Amino acid sequence: MTDKAWQLSRRTLLRGAGACMSLPWLEGMAWGKTKAQDLPKRFCCVYFPFGVAVPAEDHPDRQWGWFPTGEGKDFKFTKVLAPLEPLRDHVTVIGGISHPNGWTMGGHDTGDIFLTSASMKGGVFTNSISLDQRIADANSARTRFQSLTLSSDGGVGEPTRSCTLSFSREGRPIPALSSPSQIFNRLFGQETGGTMAQQRQRLKNETSMLDRLLENSKSLNRRLGTNDQRKFDEYLSSVRAIEQRVARAEAWLEIPKPDISNDSVDVDATQQGPREYIKSIYDLMFLAYQTDSTRVATYMIGQVAGATTIANAFPACLGLAPNWHGLAHGANKPEGMRNLGTFDQFLAENHARFLGRMNDTAEGEGSLLDRTIVLYGSSNSRTHSNHNYPLLLAGGRGLGFKHGQFLKYNEREMRLSNLYATVVDRLGIHDQGFGDSTGEMSDVVA
Repeated sequence: MTDKAWQLSRRTLLRGAGACMSLPWLEGMAWGKTKAQDLPKRFCCVYFPFGVAVPAEDHPDRQWGWFPTGEGKDFKFTKVLAPLEPLRDHVTVIGGISHPNGWTMGGHDTGDIFLTSASMKGGVFTNSISLDQRIADANSARTRFQSLTLSSDGGVGEPTRSCTLSFSREGRPIPALSSPSQIFNRLFGQETGGTMAQQRQRLKNETSMLDRLLENSKSLNRRLGTNDQRKFDEYLSSVRAIEQRVARAEAWLEIPKPDISNDSVDVDATQQGPREYIKSIYDLMFLAYQTDSTRVATYMIGQVAGATTIANAFPACLGLAPNWHGLAHGANKPEGMRNLGTFDQFLAENHARFLGRMNDTAEGEGSLLDRTIVLYGSSNSRTHSNHNYPLLLAGGRGLGFKHGQFLKYNEREMRLSNLYATVVDRLGIHDQGFGDSTGEMSDVVA
């Protein structure tokens, strides 16, 4: 029997067995269809705060700067991004672009708009939908989880100091998960609450309760003042999000989760051990994609609130001062540039391992990476500078992207949202661009 002959979808096989067996994910029965257009299309974003070292071209420590030397196809990675050399043909380094709406914001404020491009200034903290959620909305019915929102700090934080990259259609922050054990249990843990009939009844009860709550809210909302209506609308938005999660849980109730051993991930890792923690988060994203549990994921390695961020202490794992913010500020000095470059190299090593693992995992006639667009970067160049974002685009060759290049732009002529408009278009969302985009970034597509 050939591989092609037994390529059944996992859902079909489980239903055929009476939905009573929790089988492991097997590559051979991944999708059931072998045509490229029928394979999943995925998106991933990983963000780091505080910027990078950006020395002059003739600086004696230029090799500890983040951006490569050269340009176009004729470029060389510095020591910082050297771990990506084996993946050279799968990545594009991008410099010179940013979000124009971030130019007048504070240097610690732009993490909130990295995936939105929204204008948040003058005390107005209204955001807009993030790129990942725009993509997730278009793929909402195809996976158990619409998206996976992760960060080292967890939760939502506060306006301009958010601990999440993801924002809803209304521009409200989506809470991020931070505990590897909690993330693993959500993705692969067994459902609790008795028999399947009892679980279904519980979900129906929750749906009924939410319906009554939303119905009763209509009369209350009419009696509130303008400010109270705004606050109440935010509350109702959270209720509707719960309603959607309950509906999704009910729809997937009879489909067992993938049988993944927790030995596959260091679920006990914590932020106090950055090496193990960052690795485990990347491992969880990889498994989420491999099992098609979701097709959209974001990870904020650290938020930009300086001393209050958990990830601020991460450099200590390399023997550096436990102050990521201070490390970035010291990058204008020779020793400081090497220190920041060393830590950025550590981050690049982790990212390269993730990309390499995706690239080594076959899917159809290509790999997981070929069907996944991965964006990596920061909303600062030098710390506090909201220009010239350090950006690395990877994957998506099966979706029409081309790589092996270092692109330099003038931010007055090209903006980050143009890249986002290209991403949504290649993911099959053909509408009116994204955010404040003025067109697409043709240099990244074949």
